[in-house]
Amino acid sequence: MGSGWFAMGAVTAGLAVALGAFGAHGLRPRISPEHMEIFETGVRYHMYHALALLSVGWGAMRWPGNWVQVAGWAFTFGIMVFSGSLYLLAMTGLGWLGAITPVGGVAFLVGWAALAIAALRGVRTFV
Repeated sequence: MGSGWFAMGAVTAGLAVALGAFGAHGLRPRISPEHMEIFETGVRYHMYHALALLSVGWGAMRWPGNWVQVAGWAFTFGIMVFSGSLYLLAMTGLGWLGAITPVGGVAFLVGWAALAIAALRGVRTFV
C-alpha cells in the first residue's frame, strides 16, 4: 500500500499546484481579496498534506500496519473537507461552509498523531 499512498500524494500535490494556478490566474480578478486569501489558505494546506501523503507512502513501506493507514485516510479526508470547504467558500461566498472546515483540521491532527504512533511502534534501526 506504500506505493498507493505515494501516488496519492503525488496526484494531490499536482492538483494543489493546478488549483493554485487557477486561483492566481482565473479567480483573482473575479473574487474579493478576502476570498482570495481563503482560497490560498486552502491551497497551502492542500499542498502541506499532499506532501504528508508522500511521507505516509514512505512510512507504509517502512512501518506497515494500521496506524500508517489511518494517517493516510485522515490526511486525504482532511484535504477534501478542510481545503475543499475553503475552495467552495471562496468561490461561492457561502459562509456556512466555514463551519465544516474545522472538521478537516481535526482530520489533519488525527493524521499527524497516527503517523507519529506508526513511527514509534515501528521503529527500526537504519543500517
